[in-house]
Amino acid sequence: MSKITLPQRDRGSNMMYHIGALIAVTAWGASFISTKVLLNNGLSAVEIYLVRFIIAYLFTLLICPRPILSNSFRDEVSFVLCGICGGSVYFIAENMAVMYTLVSNVSLIVTLSPIITTVIVAVLYKSEKVSRGVVIGSLTALLGVACVIFNSSMNLQVNPLGDMLALLSAVCWAVYSVILRPLSSVYGVWFITRKTFFYGVLTAVPYLLLDDHHSSLSTLLVPEVAGNILFLGLFASLIAYLLWGGAVKHLGAVKSGNYLYFSPIVTLVLSAWLLGEKISVFGYTGCAMILGGVIACEKLGKRRHASSPSNPR
Repeated sequence: MSKITLPQRDRGSNMMYHIGALIAVTAWGASFISTKVLLNNGLSAVEIYLVRFIIAYLFTLLICPRPILSNSFRDEVSFVLCGICGGSVYFIAENMAVMYTLVSNVSLIVTLSPIITTVIVAVLYKSEKVSRGVVIGSLTALLGVACVIFNSSMNLQVNPLGDMLALLSAVCWAVYSVILRPLSSVYGVWFITRKTFFYGVLTAVPYLLLDDHHSSLSTLLVPEVAGNILFLGLFASLIAYLLWGGAVKHLGAVKSGNYLYFSPIVTLVLSAWLLGEKISVFGYTGCAMILGGVIACEKLGKRRHASSPSNPR
């Protein structure tokens, strides 16, 4: 049987979505640095999330104001879930987890989301046959994440509440990626992103009402604060979510999800560059394992991919 090759145009198109996924996770890796700066300037975790998502939503509303509603009530409910799982609960749970346990614990647990995504997709979709290569690649990348996170310290302190909140974040992002898949076959990336931001902001309002801390307007106008907020709102939210939506649509939730393992590398490099933290041999080893794991998922994880999402069992 002759080997079927993709047209050159399709290869180039797929490469663009791979690059888009890398840009998105780079922005998310850098967002940890910006979030830390904002927390040090007195903003709360809920305030940071709301401000960045409101900025992103206003821009998507300006560019894509119509249509307002989706095609059906069922799809509208799916968008509400996108706002919860890919927005409010994910970010707020992740930021709250840092308050109760080590940042290293949170980072490691959150990066379980690609593996959780793989399991969910394998259960729901017949076309997604998870190969041994994907499993080996994912586990290798996860071990690499552990090396990167524990680059400076191997002191693992477990706090059940913080770790459970971090696990909730990982599950939320996996669910968001899976929900995004069927929606991507019907709606455009701009519309999906706008709806996600809208319901992400709406479902975060109750958290703000319960938050006793409220920053003043003067704090938001401080150049360092304003700059980092704009980065989080425009780049780490708006642009990154648009790129991620395109990657999930054309590459699939599993393949694009494995790029999330690059986020700790970005955080590690920026921490060394901006904060002067040293990278040990252990950290470099972790980076190499992450790269190797993602490559293994890409090269060895040969599955059948339909041109559009298959129906659930």
